[in-house]
Amino acid sequence: MDRLADGGAEVDFAVPLAELSGLRSKRASVAGSVHGRVSFRREASVAVAQLAVSGVATLECQRCLRPMQVPVDTVVRVGLIASETDVGRVPADLEPMLAPGGRISLGELITEEMLLTLPIVPLHGEGEECRAAPAPGVVQERVGEATHKPFARLAELLKR
Repeated sequence: MDRLADGGAEVDFAVPLAELSGLRSKRASVAGSVHGRVSFRREASVAVAQLAVSGVATLECQRCLRPMQVPVDTVVRVGLIASETDVGRVPADLEPMLAPGGRISLGELITEEMLLTLPIVPLHGEGEECRAAPAPGVVQERVGEATHKPFARLAELLKR
């Protein structure tokens, strides 16, 4: 991490979200892919990673259990620290991120940002089609369909 920050390295990436094990463990049904760039710098003696991510994630709507598309377009700057004791060195405008032993993978950076960016409970938004199943015990009336009444003629049969 120090070498990357001191050298001003930039790394482009394209990642299928299903391959991020840390994201998969938190969200069982995640698909889609993201791409972007990580730029490393040093600011105030702290290694900084600027992460720009864009793409589309496919999640399961928790209302109708159907796939839904969630656009991703974010830029974040994090201060990479070797231990928790270094948190005080991170400038206030940066999010601190632990990089034990001065090492961190791009997958960890991307996973962390996706966990913060994607909704905790994915739901189709206003104006989007969400075919939610009715709650148990709720009868939905279908327009244009004749209602079947199995006991309609029961009174006549009992009179015989």
